[in-house]
Amino acid sequence: MPRDRTSKRLAGLRAYAFAEIDRKVEELRRRGVKATDFGVGDPTTPTPRIVRETCKRAVDRHASAGYPSYVGSAPFREAAASWMKRRFGVALDPATEICATLGSKEAVFHAHEAFVNPADAVLCPSPGYPPSYRGTLFAEGRPVFYPLRESEGFRVPLGTFRKGDAARARFLWICYPNNPTGAVAPATHLRRIVEECQERGVTLFSDEAYTEMYFTREPPHSALEFGREGVLAFHSLSKRSAMTGYRVGFVAGDARLVAAFKKLKTNIDSGVPNFVQDAAIAAWSDEKHVHAMRRDTRARRDALVDALARAGLPRCISDGTLYIWQRLPKGVSDVAFATRLLDPDIAVAVTPGSAIAEPLADGTNPGTGYVRFALVPPLADTRAAGRRIGQWREPLREHRP
Repeated sequence: MPRDRTSKRLAGLRAYAFAEIDRKVEELRRRGVKATDFGVGDPTTPTPRIVRETCKRAVDRHASAGYPSYVGSAPFREAAASWMKRRFGVALDPATEICATLGSKEAVFHAHEAFVNPADAVLCPSPGYPPSYRGTLFAEGRPVFYPLRESEGFRVPLGTFRKGDAARARFLWICYPNNPTGAVAPATHLRRIVEECQERGVTLFSDEAYTEMYFTREPPHSALEFGREGVLAFHSLSKRSAMTGYRVGFVAGDARLVAAFKKLKTNIDSGVPNFVQDAAIAAWSDEKHVHAMRRDTRARRDALVDALARAGLPRCISDGTLYIWQRLPKGVSDVAFATRLLDPDIAVAVTPGSAIAEPLADGTNPGTGYVRFALVPPLADTRAAGRRIGQWREPLREHRP
């Protein structure tokens, strides 16, 4: 294809980090090596039976249903509102404050098309979920990156809006529990973020895909608990209910923002299939499988943290999400470390931190010196991978830049 047939926006993007991991794992497979894949946060736990059985019945029930609603059926939006009330104590109007989405990725990426004008500054975390800043670029906005640093508990630095380019930002992305660091933001911190946004007229986009994956005594909060004006929260069943392949979630919050998002969706897609919406309703009706998911993920986390510590790495215990944000010894390259783990004698896939973090204005990359482990392989495979990593000590010294 001639170069001029590709848009500048697409041509300017580097490879999507998780697609690159998939490619490398596939290369090992073709060589007859089965890698333990901690790269992509795709649960290997089967989707709960209640969801699968409901979906099977719903396929027949909606055999002649035609195109689904762009914004989600009334029962779907009512179920989402009911869950938000039970879980966060937030009362939402299903008619005006909730819209169905094709999972979180579609919503996070496309939301910018509804709100961001060319050259608008959008504050995005680094490290962070790539669609938040790539969606900004496709909307011809300008991503301004703020750092998530271990020394600050990987929290959004309060006062971010008062520094340099950030002072002109009209939008802020946050994600708690945080992908990739696993940090959980306290209620006091989330409240202050919402207050700062409202004081400065900044629209807050809150990615809350991991609120149900936590290991703290107090469940994580939604930004909507602390204010609705100018706040749009993004939810998904991908991680909560192992429904990554179903592609279903919702946005909720300020009715004006939801109305704009609905208008956008009518021009982008035809909505979530009706039988998938029914499956989602069943998922929200059941918490037993969510407790089981948390228990199993915690067991994997503890097993892997212990194994990495035995290999001589710092103990990095996440408070939530499916991830361990593993700090490497000083001077060890995250890219070289991840590359070495892909050797057939170890066969472990992880994500280099610098691949999911963007350089700051000063040229530093907050992801440098970290790798992300997604806690998705079964417990037995996780333990076996930990043993293989534990037998590998010398290369830690070999792969210093």
